[in-house]
Amino acid sequence: MANCPRCRHLVEAQAIHCGHCGLTLKAHGHPGIPLHRATGAVSLCTTCAYHADDSCTFPQRPVAQTCKLYQAVDAPTAVAPPRSPRPQWRYGKLLPWLGLLGLSLLIAWMVR
Repeated sequence: MANCPRCRHLVEAQAIHCGHCGLTLKAHGHPGIPLHRATGAVSLCTTCAYHADDSCTFPQRPVAQTCKLYQAVDAPTAVAPPRSPRPQWRYGKLLPWLGLLGLSLLIAWMVR
């Protein structure tokens, strides 16, 4: 459970709108996209990592009060999990055919 930023009533974590005041809590009406809101008169852009490195393309920049892509400057960055190494043998579909060819040649050599 979380609190609504406007009316401070308890709402479910996946709620799209506040049941009491109707404030939109999730971006685009999707429960998996959080909508970050500025507190007070200070915009989100002042503490956003995308604004700091000048990679933000949000139209309301630099005075955005709500943003779905907000990333705090001081927040730790997510590290991607290490990728599994690709197999060295890229022609895996040829292996059975080569085995069959080798077996056929072995049988032909033995029958001869």
